[in-house]
Order: sequence, then C-alpha cells, then structure tokens
Amino acid sequence: MIDFHCHVDLFPSPELTADEIDLAGTYVLSVTNTPKAFPKTAQIAKGRKRIRTALGLHPQLVAERHGEVSLFRRLLGETRYVGEVGIDGGDENAKHLDLQREVFNDILDACAKIGGRVLSIHSRHASGEVIEALDRHRDAGVAILHWFTGSLTHADKAVGMGAWFSVGLPMLKSKRGKSLIKRVPRDRILTETDAPFASNSGDHYPAAAVADTLTALSRLWDCDEIETRRQLQGNLRALGSRAEAFKVRLT
Repeated sequence: MIDFHCHVDLFPSPELTADEIDLAGTYVLSVTNTPKAFPKTAQIAKGRKRIRTALGLHPQLVAERHGEVSLFRRLLGETRYVGEVGIDGGDENAKHLDLQREVFNDILDACAKIGGRVLSIHSRHASGEVIEALDRHRDAGVAILHWFTGSLTHADKAVGMGAWFSVGLPMLKSKRGKSLIKRVPRDRILTETDAPFASNSGDHYPAAAVADTLTALSRLWDCDEIETRRQLQGNLRALGSRAEAFKVRLT
C-alpha cells in the first residue's frame, strides 16, 4: 500500500501513527507544513523503512511563516522530499497570492540549485499558476500534484512536463476527479490519504482508506486489484529510483 501525502505529525500521537503505518505495511510520505516542524517529524520516521519525511511550507501558512524560507533552505540538504508546498488561490488566501508566488518560486529555485527534489504540491484554485511556476523551474525535480482539482487542460500540460499525481478516495468518488484520473497515464499515479484532514478514522492511521482507494482505482481502471497494486508499486519504485539520484547530507 502507498500513501504519498500524509500529515503524520498532526495526528494526536504521531509515534503511535507511525507504529500503525508499520503494522499496515504502508509506504508513506510524511509531509510537513512548516520548516520548523521538519526536524522533530523526521525523528519520528528515523529507523522506519516505510516512512519518508518531506520538508514543507504550506501555502496557507505562508503569510505568517514566510520568515522560515531561510530555514527551509538550510534543511533542504537533509531530505530528498519536499512537501507540502505550492500556491492556494482560495478566497481566504487570495490576498496573499503575491507572497505565495514569491515563496513557491524561492522553494523551486532552492530545489533546482541543490540538484532536484521530489515535491508534493498543493494547487487548490491555483493550478495554472503552479504549473507555470513548475514550467519555469524544470530542474526543481519531480512534481507530484497532490489532490489536483484543476482543469483537464492544466492536467494535460502538467503531464507533458513530466508531473505525477497523488490521488485519494474523495477524488475517486467525484465525477471530476475520476475524469482527471482516467486522463493521466497510469504510470504517473500514486495513492494518498491527506490524513488526518481527509480519510479520517479518528485518532488512528486510516489504513482502510488506502485499501478502499486501491479498490476504487481498480474499478476506474477496469482491472483487478492485484494488477492495480502491481502498477502502483512499480510507480513507487520508479519514483524512488529518481529520488535516489538527489544528494542528501548524511547525519
């Protein structure tokens, strides 16, 4: 099982959540919302083979936490993964769009300068702007568009640029989400939960939601679950191989 976007540190007991992830046998990308959260969150994953920790600066927090960009740059060498980052054009965040653009461009520039990273990217109500920024920073690494809700035209452009998509159960329950997933090449798809914000099962890791996502994806692809699982595992291996090329500082 694969969960390529989960906020492990925001569960009531992150250590317990990590234990539950190990028990479920799920491979998880543990994203963070601020650079200051990264060191402690990375410690949770230390010694765990199935959890990787991403360095993030969530666009919804940029207005109050943009001063952490310098810390982001200092920590970037410690991980091959970046997330959650991006731009949010929702009503409550639109007044900070200029600052969000500036910070996202700074992050992409930093990733490019260090040799590239795997990036889990937020693009709610801002898919066009996110894709334009990625187009200007082709050397930033591998973009994984998390819970993408943009247009099919934007999705097509992202695919043409080499972007991937992480999809969760809510997307597979909506007509628009299913149209997008069917449009994207199967070898560019990974599953996610966005827990604990979505796919929530109380205080516990939602392993059932990952399994249900795989089942729903199998139906959409019109194939059995064994084939779907094999496809997703192959996708993760391919992405992992690319990530291995990105240099990190060994600590």
